[in-house]
Amino acid sequence: MSLLNLHDVGYSYDGSTEVLRDLNWSFEPARFHAIVGRSGAGKTTALSLLAGLATPTAGTIEFDGHDLAKLNRYHYRSRDAGVVFQSFNLLPHLTAKENVELTMRASGKPIRDKQRLALALLARVGLTAELADRRVLKLSGGEQQRVAIARALASNPRVILADEPTGNLDIATQEDIVGFLAALAKEGKCVIVVTHSPEVAQYAEQVYQLQAQRQGARQSAPPLR
Repeated sequence: MSLLNLHDVGYSYDGSTEVLRDLNWSFEPARFHAIVGRSGAGKTTALSLLAGLATPTAGTIEFDGHDLAKLNRYHYRSRDAGVVFQSFNLLPHLTAKENVELTMRASGKPIRDKQRLALALLARVGLTAELADRRVLKLSGGEQQRVAIARALASNPRVILADEPTGNLDIATQEDIVGFLAALAKEGKCVIVVTHSPEVAQYAEQVYQLQAQRQGARQSAPPLR
């Protein structure tokens, strides 16, 4: 059964510049999904809609049977949907561990030992206790991305949304990150990754493609698989 559903979703800037049109997509738990397309095709806009950071100008998005636009979207992002941003969006003056703990506090979920769980999540994405105590500015790009994923998992969300999670990483680190996201899907998470990389998309069980249309509009093609 689908967890996230898009029904005839479209998005326009200022009511005139059409970015997305007629998206009818379904995303299920325990599956790795990819949204692909060239730069400027509207991939990040689609992810923003799924994250509740923007509201469709046409159609509806349903989360677990409820109209996302009518839900408390702050609670949705802090409890149900973990977001991994392309630019990491970590707080630079905090350590890796503190970044993860902050997300736990924001979720409002009862977590008895936040420090222990933060260290466990960071260890799971391959960061040692020593690295966990470093300020994120002292970490490499690949290490910061691992922190961002650990932070996205901090509230045990049902959905993981990742925007170009391997965009600036070397091949080995890219494989580690995508392999980890694929493992989360196997554990039951609904994983949705925006990417322009065929190497990343090949991990996905379902691929949606955005194609540029005339007059600047973007429209989804049928699922590639």
